[in-house]
Amino acid sequence: MPTDTHYSRRKFLQSLALLTAIPYFKKAYSNNGETLSGTEFHLTIANTLINFTGKTGKATTVNGSIPAPTLYWQEGDTVTIHVTNLLEETTSIHWHGLILPYGMDGAHGVSFSGIEPNTTFTYSFKVAQSGTYWYHSHSGMQEQLGLYGAIVIKPLNAPIIEVDRDYVVVLSDWTDENPMTVLDNLKKESGYYNFNKLTLPDFVHDVMENGWDKTISKHDMWSDMRMNPTDLSDISAYTYSYLLNGKLPQNPWTGIFKKGEKIRLRFINAGAQTFFDVRIPNLKMTVIQADGQLVEPVEVDEFRLGSAENYDVLITPMEDCYTLFAQSMDRTGYACGMLTVHEGLKAEIPPLDQAKPLSMMDMMGDMAGSVAVNHANSEFGASVDMRVDTPRTNLDDEGIGLRNNGRRVLTYADLYTLGGALDSRPPQREIELHLTGNMNRYSWSFDGLELDESTPIHLHHHERVRIIFVNDTMMTHPIHLHGMWSELENANGEFQVRKHTIAVQPAQRVSFLVTADALGYWALHCHLFYHMHTGMFRVVIVS
Repeated sequence: MPTDTHYSRRKFLQSLALLTAIPYFKKAYSNNGETLSGTEFHLTIANTLINFTGKTGKATTVNGSIPAPTLYWQEGDTVTIHVTNLLEETTSIHWHGLILPYGMDGAHGVSFSGIEPNTTFTYSFKVAQSGTYWYHSHSGMQEQLGLYGAIVIKPLNAPIIEVDRDYVVVLSDWTDENPMTVLDNLKKESGYYNFNKLTLPDFVHDVMENGWDKTISKHDMWSDMRMNPTDLSDISAYTYSYLLNGKLPQNPWTGIFKKGEKIRLRFINAGAQTFFDVRIPNLKMTVIQADGQLVEPVEVDEFRLGSAENYDVLITPMEDCYTLFAQSMDRTGYACGMLTVHEGLKAEIPPLDQAKPLSMMDMMGDMAGSVAVNHANSEFGASVDMRVDTPRTNLDDEGIGLRNNGRRVLTYADLYTLGGALDSRPPQREIELHLTGNMNRYSWSFDGLELDESTPIHLHHHERVRIIFVNDTMMTHPIHLHGMWSELENANGEFQVRKHTIAVQPAQRVSFLVTADALGYWALHCHLFYHMHTGMFRVVIVS
C-alpha cells in the first residue's frame, strides 16, 4: 500500500512489458450483444488471437470477446464476480465509476495487489447506484489490448425510462502494434503519429491573414512550448483502427428498430487514447444521462466523448437507416455503426470534418492579460513545458474542432444533474493541481511531479473538499477520481453536474467538490492511457 513517503511506481510499471502469455482462447470475436445478468458472474481473462485489419495479433479478452460481455445488474443487489486469470502476468478489473469499498475497486498497485496468474479473485460488493458504467483492466497494457466492457444497472426506486429498444454502444481504439512500441515511439518523438502537421501553404495563409510579425510570433510561442498546434490526440489512425462494439466501419455493428420507436443508446468511450465526436446525421439526440447520472434532458446534434466518459441519449428514428458516426478529435479516422429497419441496409457515412489546429485561446486561456510561459520560467521546473498564467473558466466551450461547426454541440454548461449535489456543505479546504507535461520526454504529471516523484493526497474522512485542476498543457485531459463522485462547479461556484471523469480542456481551470466518504486508497489519474502510464497519476488516501 502507499505510504506518506514517495510512492514508487515500480510495481505499477512492472506489468508494462509485452504480453507473452498462454493459453489463448483460440480466436476472439466481436461482442455483438452478449450479455450476462444476475448476481453471480464468472469472467475469464486470457490472451486471444484477433484479426481486425488483416494481421493476426494478440488481444487480452474477457470470455474471449472484444468488448467484454455487458453485465446487467440491479441496484441494491450484492454482486459476486469470480475473475479467473489465465495470463502469465498479473491482471485486474476496475469497476469504473462505481461507489464501492476500496478493496473491490481493482486499482492494481493502489488498492490491491492484482490477480496473480492461474488464480481466481472474487469481487463482491453491494450495487449502490444505477445507470451506465463500464469495466476495464487496471494492469499493464491490457486495457489497450481489449480488456473492457459495459455495465448497465437497473434503478431500484427511481422511475425507469421506458423505451422500445436499448443498445449499448462501446467505442474504442485498436492498434496492431505492441502498445509498448507505441509508447517507445512517443518517447522518441511526441509527434510520431501526427500527420496533420502545418505545411508551407498553411504558413503562407497565416501570413496573408495575420501579417508576418504575428505569424512569426505565434510560431515562436508554439516552438517555445515544444508543442505542435495540430497534435490533438498523440495517436492517430496511422496506427489506430476505431471500433464500435468491436467492429470496424467496413463491417459495421447494426442495431434494428421500427420507425417511430423510442431508442436508448448508451455510449461509452473505452478508447485508450481517443476522444470521439459523436453524431447521427439527420437525427437529434436527447442526452438524459452523463456518467451514469440522470441529467435534465438536452437536445443536441453532437457531443464529444472523452476517454472513460459515457452519455445516454434518446432518439426517435423516422427513416429507414441512420449512421452512428464517431470521428476522432484529430479527424484522422472514425468508428461507425448502423441503425436500420432491417439487416443489409446501410446509410451514407459522412466525410471526416477538416482538422482544426489549436487556437490562441487554447494556448493562452483567458486572452485578457493571460501569458503562457515556457518551462524555463515555470515553478515546476524542466519537466514542464509551459504554464498558463490566467486560465479560462468557461464550461460552454465545445472544444477544438467543434466550435462554430453549424451543429448543436453539447458542452458541460448544458448538463445539470437531477436532484442537485449529494452534499450541501461548502468546502472545508481547497486543493489545486496543475496538469503538466513535457512533450520532448513525453512525460505527463500533476504539478510537474510524475507518480514516482509524488506523495499521496490525504483527505479526511467525511470532509468536503474543492479540487481545482488547471490545465497547463495543450491537450484535453479526462481526469478520473476513483471511489468518489466529482461534482463539477460552474465559474460562480454553483453545482453543475456529477461525473466520474472530467475532461479538462487546454488552458482551462475547472473545480469540483468531493465528499471524502470512502475510506481507503484511491487512484486519481488522466484516463488517456499513455499519459497515465508516463506519470499523470496520484494516490488519494482517505483516513
